[in-house]
Amino acid sequence: MSAITTHVLDTAKGRPGSGIKVVLEFKNDEEWKEIASGQTNFDGRLPDLIKDGFHLLEGIYRLTFDTHSYYESQNEHGFYPTVSIVFEVKDPSQHYHVPLLLSPFGYSTYRGS
Repeated sequence: MSAITTHVLDTAKGRPGSGIKVVLEFKNDEEWKEIASGQTNFDGRLPDLIKDGFHLLEGIYRLTFDTHSYYESQNEHGFYPTVSIVFEVKDPSQHYHVPLLLSPFGYSTYRGS
């Protein structure tokens, strides 16, 4: 399993947010560097975002979700075309699960397990 995982729940519909493009970046000095990308599966999960062999570093990471394309595929309009979640990895030996609870006009997140 990836050291950083995510899943998306469409709270307005009560179902997983499947097919959402996700980009993971690492903040190196003052610039963001893409380290992985993927798409949520049928269950809204992205368990293999980071490929085997990649080792987390302490630092600041950002997950960006392409919510515009998701809502467009649902024939809906969302207020936020992307959602970015910035978080800090203090202990690279831990697993970091960062869920996104999404609706067209709001979102929330938390550190999962």
